[in-house]
Amino acid sequence: MGRIKAGLLVLLIIILAIQLIQPARNKSGQVVSTDLSKTLSVPESVNGILKKSCYDCHSNHTDYPWYTNIQPLGWWMRSHISAGKEELNFNEFDTYSRRRQLSKLKSIAESIEDEAMPLPSYTLMHQAAKLSKNEKTLILNWVKNTRDSLSLNNRP
Repeated sequence: MGRIKAGLLVLLIIILAIQLIQPARNKSGQVVSTDLSKTLSVPESVNGILKKSCYDCHSNHTDYPWYTNIQPLGWWMRSHISAGKEELNFNEFDTYSRRRQLSKLKSIAESIEDEAMPLPSYTLMHQAAKLSKNEKTLILNWVKNTRDSLSLNNRP
């Protein structure tokens, strides 16, 4: 067997072997009392948009597409989810201080205005997660009204 064939065989064995190493799944079917929708007044239209475009990476429950069963794609997705949850977890929103909640709402608005979120790498495979102009407007108006309300409630 030539060197190229031997190299390809080793590569195939490695690819098959890494399929056995599956990352832990981010799955929880429960809506907890600390969830954003339980903490703040979130219109159903806005909540639906957030769940469709944000919750896969920013909550404790991800709907996994088929390709995450193929490594290293599953590992890559897991790292995105971990980073997303570390930055903002909608399921734990009520555990944040009022100041941090205001900061997170501001970051949501800025990310949408800058078109940084949802990530282009995510919307490439999840076309339905792309935000329309109307959806962006709904979220931005909700964020502004919610921040104003929280700021007023925070004053002594």
